Amino acid sequence: MGRHKSDQTPRPLNSGTAVDPSGWRLHSRRALPSLAFLAAAGLLALSVIAPNPGAAAAPVVGQAAASGPAQTLVVARNVTPTGPLPNGVIPAGIVRDNYTITVKAIARPVAKALGAPAAGIPNPGSAQAIGHALVLARGWGESEYSCLVSLFNRESGWRVNASNPSGAYGIPQALPGSKMASVGADWQTNPATQITWGLNYIAARYGTPCGAWAHSQSSGWY
Repeated sequence: MGRHKSDQTPRPLNSGTAVDPSGWRLHSRRALPSLAFLAAAGLLALSVIAPNPGAAAAPVVGQAAASGPAQTLVVARNVTPTGPLPNGVIPAGIVRDNYTITVKAIARPVAKALGAPAAGIPNPGSAQAIGHALVLARGWGESEYSCLVSLFNRESGWRVNASNPSGAYGIPQALPGSKMASVGADWQTNPATQITWGLNYIAARYGTPCGAWAHSQSSGWY
């Protein structure tokens, strides 16, 4: 049998119907107004739902970054309390989760000062009596004087001429002893000069005699 070419000639259409050159029938001109109305209605709906499509999305409040339930507070728009409310009353339109706040006291470590035995009243005219007067003149109390007595008892026994092979000298065991010349030229023989230098050193390095005594207790030197 011979092959027949398929008839691709567009069939005649009713009046008012557009024909595409490819042979496909287009929509009737009478349907175009309906399609235009539907398109306009769709655009109107989009403008109502998203009036500003280019605006950034508002952040979600109340979401927890970590897993687990999160406390939320949902407030409806235009909710304004008209006056003071009793304790525990939430205005209409506000929904809040139930939760309990527990306050726990945190114990802070307290440094324990290493005190010294009470030194008592020093003998008049002694080096300890000079030290007692100088300690009180700086505004320190009897407890600081007791720490100073214990400290210098360990260092030199309160002897003005106490010396050490390392070069330390005098009641405070200044190293070298010549450092005490910053207070007075009589640093080798005058207990007041030596104690004054020692208190200056203690104040600058440890704050108080008890601070120096605590360091001496823990390390064996000050």
